[in-house]
Amino acid sequence: MVQSWLQVSIRAGVRDLDALSDFVIERGSPGVVIKRGGIDAFFPSSRRNAALRRDLRRFVADRLRAAPRVEWKRVRPENWQHSWKRFIKPSRVGKSFWVTPPWLTPPRFRRRRVITIEPGMAFGTGTHGTTRACMEFLEVVRDRVGANKFQVLDVGTGSGILAITAALLGATKVCAIDNDPVALEVAAENLRANGVAEKILLSDKHLSAIQQRFTVVVANLTAETIDDLAAGLQKRLASNGYLILSGLLHRQAPAIARRIAGNFRVLERRRKREWTSLLLRRKN
Repeated sequence: MVQSWLQVSIRAGVRDLDALSDFVIERGSPGVVIKRGGIDAFFPSSRRNAALRRDLRRFVADRLRAAPRVEWKRVRPENWQHSWKRFIKPSRVGKSFWVTPPWLTPPRFRRRRVITIEPGMAFGTGTHGTTRACMEFLEVVRDRVGANKFQVLDVGTGSGILAITAALLGATKVCAIDNDPVALEVAAENLRANGVAEKILLSDKHLSAIQQRFTVVVANLTAETIDDLAAGLQKRLASNGYLILSGLLHRQAPAIARRIAGNFRVLERRRKREWTSLLLRRKN
């Protein structure tokens, strides 16, 4: 079946463009075009579109300085490629990777690996600051512990990009879980496209059903979900293990850090636009 798409055009003041771009990417838009005086964003048509429109109305009402003009329209499948693909570019992430959609070839660079991600209905294309920070932190932890002790649990894997990153960094064990069937389908395809499907256990298990312990647990989720899962995330960490938390707005990060302060110390914070990502280490 041919995928159909929705385009939302938002005309707003220049000071609101970063916040709008982050919002639509967080909600799963694989293509965002920033123009003078506004943005165009694209979303796959799905049952979630009504909730997406509602969330955008709330975001606009609660967060922006002035009410923007918002227009929605359906993009015909035959015009989809010309609508946004030309705006998606290879992205250099950390010191190890190029992230690219499958229709583009990244620049050649001998010391970088290529991760190919098909933009779709699952979050995580390597363009959003929260995803990039998690990839960078995975590099940091791998360098700290060594590949032979690098074992990763990716909670809420989305597109699978963080699990792919861990596998390409040499992790001896990678488990990726998500409760969204669409995300699992997208992740499975991305794992195959990057030649790591046999190195990653992809599952719809709930965090509470995971029994193993890992040297690294990464959760690029919302602050509310991280708060709900805090106890479970800690239980899945080995002694002195590393916890990577992302998807946090700047104002949310201190509360999340306090929530788990008794068992962890914050090693590093990374800010990208209005987002903060945390690298923490378990105290015992």
